Amino acid sequence: MNASAPTTAETLRSTLGRLLDGLPPKQASAAVERLIASYRGQTPTDAPVLRDRSDVVAYAAYRMPATFEAVRAALDGLAQAAPDWVPGSHVDVGGGTGAATWAVDATWDGPRETAVLDWAEPALALGEELAAASASPALRSAGWRRAVIGSGLALPDADLVTVSYVLGELTAQARTAVVAEAARAGRAVVLIEPGTPEGYLRIREAREQLIAAGLRVAAPCPHDGTCPIEVGQDWCHFSARVSRSSLHRQVKGGSLAYEDEKFSYVAAARFPVEPVPARITRRPQIRKGLVLLDLCGPPEAGAGPETGLTRATVTKRHGALYKAARDADWGRQWPPAE
Repeated sequence: MNASAPTTAETLRSTLGRLLDGLPPKQASAAVERLIASYRGQTPTDAPVLRDRSDVVAYAAYRMPATFEAVRAALDGLAQAAPDWVPGSHVDVGGGTGAATWAVDATWDGPRETAVLDWAEPALALGEELAAASASPALRSAGWRRAVIGSGLALPDADLVTVSYVLGELTAQARTAVVAEAARAGRAVVLIEPGTPEGYLRIREAREQLIAAGLRVAAPCPHDGTCPIEVGQDWCHFSARVSRSSLHRQVKGGSLAYEDEKFSYVAAARFPVEPVPARITRRPQIRKGLVLLDLCGPPEAGAGPETGLTRATVTKRHGALYKAARDADWGRQWPPAE
């Protein structure tokens, strides 16, 4: 694990702040509104989204801090399942301005070869500029390459392949092809999508594809079995807290010093992993004298032969476990590691 993770996040925020200083607020706000429409699927797919540097800077201000925190949370799940593993190479598919690359650098120490692939040259140019402001040799030496993310994608072999907030922009055929290529090229693969029912379904399908390709699920699932969630009734997602600078709040039109980014993800690997015994799948409900925890565990730990979904009630009678439950976070393992 990388002990300098807080410094990495602070460097990214300060660098983004300097970029925004040179962008007129009205221009930034207009670009952000259009980007929000695109992010929510309200812009035609054949319309250019990132047209120039102003668009890319606005995009970085609008999405990069949230993407960074979501990817970092997903990578943390992989790091916990494989505590002795450190990636020596990383390919970021559809990496844009490099949020996932920064998240990898915040998660693991050590030398690392990095390649960021994206179709938008303005995004790659800004990503390289942001990375140059980092103190990290791995970030500064990363390669930024234009590539069409789709059915014809060919990836170099790498210890880690990340695909974050990309699958939803692809056709079903292209999604299948990109996941298949990531599974072929990567010793570990981490996929992240928005924490919506649609994003969860894309992750669920990709999870099944990774398992069929011979990878083992490392996180968030405690098992490689069929997801126990009934489609249409619920969806698996998590939340990452995002700190917002004053300039970030100005561009986003918000007043709070933070926001919560909802995301769905899967991390899988071709090497031995140790998934958590169970994971908290909803925000813990703290009541007087008790805490309710919604959990997903191995199927044999569930209420029936085909489910791993349970609810644990932890009361004051449980002593230290009760205190741990009150401090527990959505997405963390249960019971907590000693």
